[in-house]
Amino acid sequence: MRIGIIGCGYISAVYFENLARLPSTDVVACADLLPERACASARRYGVPYGGTVRELLADPAVELVVNLTLPAAHADVSLAAVAAGKHVYSEKPLAAVAEDGRLLLAAAQARGVRVGGAPDTFLGAGGQTCRALIDEGVIGTPFAAAATMLSPGHESWHPAPDFYYRPGGGPLFDMGPYYLTALVNLLGPVRRVSAVGSRGFRERTAAGGRRIPVEVDTHVTAILEFVSDATATLVMSFDVAATTVPHGIEVYGSTGTITLADPNDFGGPVLLGRADGTAWRDVPLRSDLTGDERGIGVAEMAEAIEAGREHRVGGDLAQHVLDVMSAVEQAAAGAGPVEVTSRCRRPEPFIRPAVTGTTS
Repeated sequence: MRIGIIGCGYISAVYFENLARLPSTDVVACADLLPERACASARRYGVPYGGTVRELLADPAVELVVNLTLPAAHADVSLAAVAAGKHVYSEKPLAAVAEDGRLLLAAAQARGVRVGGAPDTFLGAGGQTCRALIDEGVIGTPFAAAATMLSPGHESWHPAPDFYYRPGGGPLFDMGPYYLTALVNLLGPVRRVSAVGSRGFRERTAAGGRRIPVEVDTHVTAILEFVSDATATLVMSFDVAATTVPHGIEVYGSTGTITLADPNDFGGPVLLGRADGTAWRDVPLRSDLTGDERGIGVAEMAEAIEAGREHRVGGDLAQHVLDVMSAVEQAAAGAGPVEVTSRCRRPEPFIRPAVTGTTS
């Protein structure tokens, strides 16, 4: 499928590199708000065209747009792609506010095109190995989980970190999609949330001493209640200077526990603990997708469109995660427990070898 990438910033490099290697995707154009940056990316990665967003959307050669713009622009760019009759795959989150995501899905349905959304990390070896263990009953009935991401924030390494502290950012909207998508893959959709939030700092300091005002909560603690009756705690923070708690997810079942390493990654390790007190063991991974495979979701979506089946990185999944984050935000602002009205299908299992292979 012929791909056009919109947004040639920091995250685009891995998409250009991976989509060029995958057998089902061909990047034929790229665009950016700064056309000269798109032209530079086109030269660097051997893409036939680099220029403006308007020209890319008007190009009949582009079948699917990969939207890598800033979160605040996700909805507008994706809506423009849909209006141009193109499928769209958006970086996370699907939109900065839930209503914009719903408008996008409605527009795509009316236009007869598809929407997909990051993250696709749950398709990797770690997430799919955990999924298989749960589906096979290895830990019995899963009844609870804990998901934790504690960090001091991104300004220490990101060249332009301002958007992380604006609406549509913060640890919840930036890192939450990885954890929530992984949890939905393992436990199914969420029905209700409760939460509290805080801002450890009113300003952050970027490189060169530039001050960034903080407009969103930077430490969020939530309780998630799933349709399956499982529950989970979710802690997302940009305020923690140091911690011994690793980024990751634990899922507790009636006969055992599994741990998934950082769901921002594709690999393992996956650990299994039993109720009988035997030592934790490292579970062999069921897939070769262990590196930075960002873009595998685009390829899976393209293959699904060609085959006429549902894609796993679906708009309903991305919208449900957005709705959950919005509900957490409302609950943390004092709304009390908030019902999540949307539902999504639990994605089908996905086992795939490295980028030269095919989907199964």
